[in-house]
Amino acid sequence: MSAPLAPPIALWVVPVSDVGGVARHALDALGHGIPGWRTVLLCPPGPLAEVARAAGIAVLTGPVSPDDGAATAMTEVRHVITRLRPAVVHSHLSFADLAVAGGSLGLPVAIVTTEHGIARDDLVYHGTRWRSRVRALAHTARLRRADALIAVSRSTLDVVREKWHPAAHLRAEVILNGVDPLVVPAHRSPGLHVVSLARLAPEKGLDHLLEAFALVAHRHPDARLTVAGTGPLQQQLQGQVDRLGLSDQVVMPGFVDAGEVLSAGDVLVQLSAWENCSYSLLDAQVHGLGVVASPVGGNPELLPSHCLVPATAHHRIAEAVIDQGLNLEARPVLDHGWPTVAAMGERIARVYADVTRP
Repeated sequence: MSAPLAPPIALWVVPVSDVGGVARHALDALGHGIPGWRTVLLCPPGPLAEVARAAGIAVLTGPVSPDDGAATAMTEVRHVITRLRPAVVHSHLSFADLAVAGGSLGLPVAIVTTEHGIARDDLVYHGTRWRSRVRALAHTARLRRADALIAVSRSTLDVVREKWHPAAHLRAEVILNGVDPLVVPAHRSPGLHVVSLARLAPEKGLDHLLEAFALVAHRHPDARLTVAGTGPLQQQLQGQVDRLGLSDQVVMPGFVDAGEVLSAGDVLVQLSAWENCSYSLLDAQVHGLGVVASPVGGNPELLPSHCLVPATAHHRIAEAVIDQGLNLEARPVLDHGWPTVAAMGERIARVYADVTRP
């Protein structure tokens, strides 16, 4: 009697070493498993690799980050593909997309790509329009090598089609980031502890958050704001806190576990210039928080309209924060049809099956 065939391998290439964002997606999907597939994560050395190994995920580390350079990353990807012989190579984030397209040339693998972070405004992520144009041309070319494209929101897929012009025959579909309900549902009470979970960077609109919170604090002196995260604007934002006279009500603790922040907060505010399918917004709803976010990208796919306020509308943001902080009925509830992590994995498995079918 012959031994059963081993499951085919799907190699995930993730070019970041830290935990958060796309790393969260990889940890959720690979930790739960893709049905019918053996998955292996290829990423740079660092916290992501360590956390993934601790979760029982098969991990290979190598020089596949932007700091390593494109040529080195392509060589590493090619080496790993030749050694593992995966049926599918699944890239995440722009650098990995290009490294996989180049590193897999001539090898018998199906290429799947997930788009997590692409903005309609070229300047959000790339700084200059000429650089964005060069990248767009590169992505148009590498998508000719792809067998399937996954987008994490409808907005993301629309922007991909607008900017990168994938071939009409390329399989393209939306697979939303899956989240699971809390094992023990959160018990919530009214309050005005406002929280932010974002990199301290210009595109996150944290200066607008501080201006809006100053209005909240004027009406409710007991209100508090926790701005969790690290980034290049830390000193600038701290200076703004001081100028607004909020030093007794605002704390900037640096990196803090997201679960701790959400468990302690009442309203999450996220005024980004662009979002695709934000885990922070999803997690806030699962934890029972109020949510106020800018009406950009995939946010309208995650939130009801009363939660969406332009980043510069400080008075409206303050009103929404107060309303959702003190009125539990005003807080959003994640749609019952939103996929769990298991459902997300099942949809990815169907994509793999389709692109590897003889």
